[in-house]
Amino acid sequence: MRIQYLRNATLLIEWNNKNILVDPMLGVKDSLDPVPNAANTIRNPMTELPLDDAALKELLSSLDAIIVTHRHRDHWDVTAQAILPKSIPLFCQPEDESAIREQAFTQVIPVITNVTWENILISRTGGQHGTGEIGKMMAPVSGFVLQEGNTTLYIAGDTIWCEEVAAALDTYQPDYVVVNAGAAQFLQGDPITMTAADVIKTIRHPAAAKVIAVHMGAINHCYLTRQQLREAVAAENLTAIIPEQGEWITLS
Repeated sequence: MRIQYLRNATLLIEWNNKNILVDPMLGVKDSLDPVPNAANTIRNPMTELPLDDAALKELLSSLDAIIVTHRHRDHWDVTAQAILPKSIPLFCQPEDESAIREQAFTQVIPVITNVTWENILISRTGGQHGTGEIGKMMAPVSGFVLQEGNTTLYIAGDTIWCEEVAAALDTYQPDYVVVNAGAAQFLQGDPITMTAADVIKTIRHPAAAKVIAVHMGAINHCYLTRQQLREAVAAENLTAIIPEQGEWITLS
């Protein structure tokens, strides 16, 4: 199995000759308005996809399934809604099924607890997209666990470190954990995605194996950079995989 990190939380997972696209944000640079109530007014995405038009077209034609952890526009943008194949399996949280079906996708599969697809067990986990009232407003969000044979991948989704993440680690004992870092934050309230401290807590959790940190450098209210996270992890004598856009990660 291997993963290509594309941008923000968008991942291409190659697993046993199946291609799964996670949280597609496929629009060109500057195609989305800034996230409001942030410390800047930079348009989103702040970077281009690491794919030219031909490569993106090839990717779309190769897909076998899509996973949408939640419908916030940096995980499911208008371009993705327009250009993704409408008839391939799309896995989502139950709260998003109707809206995605209304966007003409015909094989929308809500994951209540778990489903099996092509011998891969897909389970849904919880999370907290912030604290207090902001966390409630940003909900619901989900993570997804993929299991096949002896390999388990946990995609935590847009969540801070919380009991739900710890419980998922304890329950599924994943080989790899993808966490959305970036310390996204509005002008009021606490961060709504993982800070460096949250990523470090994930790495230190007894049930966590290798941590892959993404969701940095593409959205205007994400202030934690890859370099800052690398330095914070190294200062604790820990390790994490912090890929650049377009980078492939081989999962052993």
